[in-house]
Amino acid sequence: MTIQIRRATVPRQLISLVPMIDVMLILLVFFMVTSTYLNLNMIPIVDRVDEAPRANNTANGSTLLVRIGADGQAYLHGQAADATTLSQLVAVRLAAEPLLSVVILPSSRATTQALVSTMDTLTRAGATRIRLMQLGRTQ
Repeated sequence: MTIQIRRATVPRQLISLVPMIDVMLILLVFFMVTSTYLNLNMIPIVDRVDEAPRANNTANGSTLLVRIGADGQAYLHGQAADATTLSQLVAVRLAAEPLLSVVILPSSRATTQALVSTMDTLTRAGATRIRLMQLGRTQ
């Protein structure tokens, strides 16, 4: 007669996910509270009262004003200018005046896409000093 001895099997201990989930939720709340989701200072805006007189100073270079109408069309010196014409005119001015500052004045009805397209055209033409001017808002 043989005797068989069996060892008692120790049940596996389950790893609880609850503490990990608690830590993840605390981290989520922490990052939500400390993060900035909207940076309003990404596009520099020229203040009409303070910055406008200094923009025309010859030591800083000259200023070119580009208006964007309600239809999304860019206007330079009161004349409508498509993207190619605007790019060529800005490139010629930049060749003559490397410190040229371009100020964009969009209409309150102009779309954001028109503004971005105009800024893209100016950047491709070589303009590096691009400012956005905002007129006073009426509420």
